[in-house]
Amino acid sequence: MGLFEDVVVNAKSAVNVVGKKAGQFVDISKLRISSADLNNEISKRFEALGRTVYEAKKTDNDVSDLVNECITAIDDLYEQLDAVNEQLVAMRAKQVCKNCGQENPQSADYCSKCGHKLSEE
Repeated sequence: MGLFEDVVVNAKSAVNVVGKKAGQFVDISKLRISSADLNNEISKRFEALGRTVYEAKKTDNDVSDLVNECITAIDDLYEQLDAVNEQLVAMRAKQVCKNCGQENPQSADYCSKCGHKLSEE
C-alpha cells in the first residue's frame, strides 16, 4: 500500500507542476497579445499623426493642439507597453540589462551580450 500512496503523491505533485506551468504559459501568451495590440495601436496613432501633419501642411492650418494630443496619446501607449514588457520579463524570470536591453537569466551577474554588471549595488 505504501508504494501506491507514493505513486499517487508523486502523480499529484506532477499534475500541480504541469498546471502551474500551463497557467504561466497562458498568462505569458495574454501579455504577448496585449503587447502586440499596443504596438499595433501605436502604429495607427503614428499614421494618424503623420496624416494630420501632412494635411495641415498642405492646407496651411495650425493643428499644434491636435498634434500635442496625438503625442500625449502615443506616450501613454508607450508607457503601457513598457509595463506589459516588464511583466513579461518578470514572468519569464529574466532580468534585462540596463545598458543594452538583452534578457539574461535571473542568476546571471553580467550581461551575456555586452558584459555590463546586472546586479544592483
